[in-house]
Amino acid sequence: MNRVGEYCGLCGITGFSGDSVALVAEGLLALQHRGQEAAGVLIYSDGKMKLHKRKGTVSEAMSDIPSDFFTGRIEAAIGHVRYGTYGGSGVDNAQPLMVSMAGFQIGIAHNGTLSNAGLLRDELQRQGAIFMTNTDTEVVLHLMSHNLEQTGFNIRKALEIALNRLQGAYCFLLMTPDGFFAVRDPLGFRPLNLGRFEEGGWIVASETLAFDVCGAEYMREINAGEILYIPYDTFIPESEQFNNGAHLFRNRPGLAQCIFEHVYFARPGSRIFGDSVYTTRLAMGRQLARELPVECDIVAPVPDSGMFAAIGFARELGLPFDMCFTRNHYVGRTFINPESAHRATMVMRKLQPIPEAVKGKRLCVVEDSIVRGTTSRARIRALREAGASEVHMRVSCPPHKFGCYFGIDFPEPSKLIAGNFSVQEIAEQLELDSLGYLSKDGMLSCVSAHNTYDYCTACFDGEYPVKPPEQYQKHNGYKSLI
Repeated sequence: MNRVGEYCGLCGITGFSGDSVALVAEGLLALQHRGQEAAGVLIYSDGKMKLHKRKGTVSEAMSDIPSDFFTGRIEAAIGHVRYGTYGGSGVDNAQPLMVSMAGFQIGIAHNGTLSNAGLLRDELQRQGAIFMTNTDTEVVLHLMSHNLEQTGFNIRKALEIALNRLQGAYCFLLMTPDGFFAVRDPLGFRPLNLGRFEEGGWIVASETLAFDVCGAEYMREINAGEILYIPYDTFIPESEQFNNGAHLFRNRPGLAQCIFEHVYFARPGSRIFGDSVYTTRLAMGRQLARELPVECDIVAPVPDSGMFAAIGFARELGLPFDMCFTRNHYVGRTFINPESAHRATMVMRKLQPIPEAVKGKRLCVVEDSIVRGTTSRARIRALREAGASEVHMRVSCPPHKFGCYFGIDFPEPSKLIAGNFSVQEIAEQLELDSLGYLSKDGMLSCVSAHNTYDYCTACFDGEYPVKPPEQYQKHNGYKSLI
């Protein structure tokens, strides 16, 4: 991977009298950046569930929905865009998933990665469970089914029991014959938000940008450790916290919200963990300029995720802001292309230098992160070939030195350039005149809605808020906090 793989995106609607399927599709389009591997939508209509999912983008997946999908009164609809971090890329692993459980139809969509999914899967298979997919999400359904009889076939209680077995990062949208569930893990790794339609009805989505395109009003975050239940007969939300404290580290003071959502993943028009992504990225750029100023003629971003940090950097130093790359928006994101032979070509297909903007100039290029360094090296060489006299780089987060086991697609520390080389060595490898990273404290100073200890920074410092899977503990980067 030259770039990190993204998580998935969720959007669900219930209690809305209009075209819920169309609105879920619009919400998924707004979340398309969170996954381009597959997309799907599941509805509950006239006592039955209907599922449609395909590989590809939202537009591709939704282009052939059968006409009978829209018949009847739709009580709820949930949708999902996928970038797979666990399991294969086939359509069977696309979501939502729909199963029959003791005569009940159940549907689920998941954002995140369960760090103990492998252990739970082995346990369930020894007990006779037969899995139809390779996703960690299916583990949740088997846990629910395993406990359903002892709860008197109470789906809600079976869900709570299943949640207490899970470790890692998860947000779930769950559809049942009686109501709609939204669940967020107790450490709040992933964002999940609640909105409301003026004409009645509720929407839950990974990012608040989905509310804007659907015409809904943002209400609040789904709290960490919260089960939000909206029954179809009243559409009045019921909320409760579930106890999953056995899987939290005893000395961790707060949550573990992924700070990389603000650095890279989320779209600037969204609010994540209570803060504006746009405002946070501007602040990261300003803080980066205070910590690591540079003498240059132009400050330029690596489009698109480095854009707003670059604006903040330029404003803080009073330097001209300009574009040194032009982007081809019809090329897919390079990190999603699995064929390594095509990556170098894809890099230059996506971003091309503008010779008239860079020739004879001292450039400071602002990037959101450097993972392996291959992509950055190709772009820096292209800028020099286009005539840049100097190329400096500033990065709006600390160096990535450790793997992530909660949804980001760089689990091997050995594959991270900053895990193997110093900042000066990286600058030399990338053929830069200078390189600087934002400090961890500086990065955390740019968020305000939560305490700084409410964010997961494990990919920077190796302090994992949840114990990584056993197969990853052999890496030297793992620091046990227990």
